Amino acid sequence: MSSFIHLRFQEHSCHNLCSALHPLTSLISTLRCFPAIYNFGDANSDTGADSATFGRLPYPNGETYFGKPSGRMCDGRLIVDFIAEKVGLPLLNAYLDSLQSNFRHGANFAASQATIQPVNGQLCEGHYSPLSLGIQLLEFEQLKVRTYEFYNEANISHTKGKGGLPRPKDFSEALYTIDCGQNDLYFLVTTMTEDQAKAAIPNITNQFVQVIEKLYQEGARKFWIHNTGPIGCLPYMVMYHSKANEVDEIGCIKSYNEVAQEFNKQLKYRTDQLSCDLQGVEVTYVDIYSAKYTLIKEATNHGFVDRFEYCCGNANCKCWEKSETNVSACSNPSQYISWDGLHYTEAANYWIASRIVNGSYSDPPTSLLNAR
Repeated sequence: MSSFIHLRFQEHSCHNLCSALHPLTSLISTLRCFPAIYNFGDANSDTGADSATFGRLPYPNGETYFGKPSGRMCDGRLIVDFIAEKVGLPLLNAYLDSLQSNFRHGANFAASQATIQPVNGQLCEGHYSPLSLGIQLLEFEQLKVRTYEFYNEANISHTKGKGGLPRPKDFSEALYTIDCGQNDLYFLVTTMTEDQAKAAIPNITNQFVQVIEKLYQEGARKFWIHNTGPIGCLPYMVMYHSKANEVDEIGCIKSYNEVAQEFNKQLKYRTDQLSCDLQGVEVTYVDIYSAKYTLIKEATNHGFVDRFEYCCGNANCKCWEKSETNVSACSNPSQYISWDGLHYTEAANYWIASRIVNGSYSDPPTSLLNAR
C-alpha cells in the first residue's frame, strides 16, 4: 500500500473515503442505499463487543485511524466500516457497548472469537466466545422488540427517529451483513482430519442458514453474506501449523484452505436455495475468499511486504491478548496485510473493501449503491 493511500486514511473525512471507493462522489453524501446496517459475525467485523464485554483491547490496536483502542482487532477500520462509509452511514456501534452508542442507523452484534455453532460440548469457553451467531440473533431480536415497545408506549410514529434508537420501519429496509465461520473452521482443522472436518461442515452451514431464516421471519429482506477467507494463509496458521509438504504454491496450508473452500461451496449452495425459497429476499453472496487470496498471492505487487509477515506482537506476546502492557508494533502498518497474524490491517481491509463493494466478487454481481 502506497504512502499516499496511508495519508488519505488519516486526512480524509468519511465521505471523501467513500468517494475514493467509488466514482459517484457527488452522490455519496445525499444517497443512502440503506437506512441502517445490522451486522453479525466474528473478529473480522467486531467493532467493540468483545472489548466491552471481556476487557478493553490494548494499544496499539486502533492506532492508525482512531488513535486509541477502538474495540477492533486491527490498527484501524474493518471491512464493515468501509461498507458503512460506502453507503453514507456512520460506523456501527457494538450492541454491547453501553457508552455513547447510537443505533439510529443500525447496530453491530459481531464478537471476536465468535462461532456459528453454539459454545458448548467440544467448543469450550475460554477458546471461543459465548457470543455465538445464535446469541447475536437473540440480541438483535431484543433490540427490535424493545424498540417497538418504546415507540408504542411513547405513542411515537414508527417512521420518526427518537434519539439513538432505530426507527421501527427501518428494520425491513436495512442491510443485514454476516461474516462468520473462521473460528468454526479453525476448530475443525486443528482438531480433526481433513475428511472429518469436511463431514462436519453441513451442520455448521445449517446453523448459519437458520439464522438467516430467523432474520427473514423478523422482517429482514436484504442480506450481504461473506464467505470465509483462506484460513490456511493466515501467518499464525502458517507459523504454527504447517509442514513443508502441506503448503501450496504460495506457502499457504493447502488442506486448511480446502476445508474453507468446501465450507464456502456448501454455504453458496444453501444461500442460493434461500433466494428461491424465501419470497422477496435478496441475498448477495460475497466471495471474500477469492478477494483475500488474490491480495495475499499478489502482496508485493500491491505495495505490501512479504505475505506472511505481520505488524503487531510476536510469538511470546500476542497483539489480541488483553494485557496491562502495550505490545510493540511496526512503524508502517499500511505495508502489511496482516495486523497480528490472525487479523487484517486497515490497509488490507481497504484493499478488499474497494474490490467487493462494486460487485466484482459478488453473486449476483451487484454494487452496494445499486442494491437499494
